[in-house]
Amino acid sequence: MTSMPQTDSATGSTPALSPLRAPRPWLVVLVACAGQFLVVLDVSVMNVALPSLKADLGLGTVGLQWVLNAYSIAFAGFMLLGGRAADLYGRKTMFLAGLGLFTAASVVGGLAPEGSYLIAARAAQGLGAAALSPATLTLVTSAVPAGAARTRAIATWTAVGAAGGAAGGFVGGLLVDLLDWRWVLLVNVPIGALVLAAAALWLREGRATAGRRLDLPGAVLVTAGLATLAYGIVQTERTGWTSGATLLPLLGGLALLAVFVAVERRTREPLVPLGIFRNRAVSAANAGIMLCGSASFAMWFFMTVYAQNVLGYTPLQAGLALVPSSLAVLIGSKAAPRLMAATGAKALAVTGILIAAAGFAWQSTLTADGTFLTTILGPGILMMGGIGLATTPLATLATSGAAPGDAGLVSGLVNTSRTMGGALGLAVLTTVAASVSGPHSVTGPLDGSQLVPGYAMAFRVSAGILLAAAVLMTVWLPRAVHRTVQKG
Repeated sequence: MTSMPQTDSATGSTPALSPLRAPRPWLVVLVACAGQFLVVLDVSVMNVALPSLKADLGLGTVGLQWVLNAYSIAFAGFMLLGGRAADLYGRKTMFLAGLGLFTAASVVGGLAPEGSYLIAARAAQGLGAAALSPATLTLVTSAVPAGAARTRAIATWTAVGAAGGAAGGFVGGLLVDLLDWRWVLLVNVPIGALVLAAAALWLREGRATAGRRLDLPGAVLVTAGLATLAYGIVQTERTGWTSGATLLPLLGGLALLAVFVAVERRTREPLVPLGIFRNRAVSAANAGIMLCGSASFAMWFFMTVYAQNVLGYTPLQAGLALVPSSLAVLIGSKAAPRLMAATGAKALAVTGILIAAAGFAWQSTLTADGTFLTTILGPGILMMGGIGLATTPLATLATSGAAPGDAGLVSGLVNTSRTMGGALGLAVLTTVAASVSGPHSVTGPLDGSQLVPGYAMAFRVSAGILLAAAVLMTVWLPRAVHRTVQKG
């Protein structure tokens, strides 16, 4: 197996801008992780603001869904394009451009006079996130030398990204309760401006594939295919899996991706070199990330609605209740590099997935009169601690087989796997919950005793998905891959 991507100086790329002194690696990691935190936070931060949006802007059920889905579709659909653009046009350039668009769109969304402005702003946020997010992982891997130090840096990136998804409910609840729903978006502006200034000062430009051209047909096909597929996935929440409104975009997205594969096989400079998927570590790790993402994204959603709709928590109380779970994923991610040195990446990934599966199985025993200790704290720590332990080695493996010129692309694949897995998992599991408790089983207005069976089944299915992921990783991941990763 090939070694992990090297730094710019090691790979021979020519920086477009070369400062007098190279920035310290920890400053690069700090800036990259701050950008990643912002864009992952916005996947879930709007959830608790929906009732206020409905009252203020008069949005109906479909409009509220699009406030969430416009971001997810643009984010997932443009991710691979953003990853390749970072390779071709520069990681710093794409980071700055993506974060600039994300921040400007946050201003428009926070000041939106009506629903259509807000939905358009959320789509623009997603586009900025798709340009920014792949660059963050590439910046991390190119700033830190291969080996244990890079594994720790990837663990930090993984932990911060997971914390962004976990903190959405808490941050959103805090801002809605203390200020106004608009601050859920406007808070991005001062933070985004600060990170932009730090990025302009501390990041070093680097193009890993100078002289190559963007594969425009491939870019159009994969972006259209992923965006259409993401649209079909989110449609299932409103129309179900068998309606024409769902099946048409799902089949259309798959068809576009099939055409994309055919085009890439014949292109001299493809957007996605298909040979990268022959690397078992890359393909298996991305599959594992997708399956873990499908469970973890849904976990935050179902835990939040369970706390509010069944246990009667306020949005802020629900966010506070999930803080221990957020800390668990941080601790798991940060502990992973040391454990990898002793157990190997494959063994740790499988162990983490099994721990998470145990947490989901425990959570599936929830009741309408559950307590914080037994239905939120205990299972939440197991679920997210396990996810943290698993995701760090999987992200390390997913980037370990990339040639230097494909570092941005592989980073885009990691983020695409996680985002598409999250969207698909949430769509499937909300359908599962509805099939047990009825069409109102996700957000009400049923009472707690009617909602609980659907939530419980969603967690039970998540546990099954993770058990299947553990088996898949055991069989698919190369046996000795951890030796290569540890040596760099």
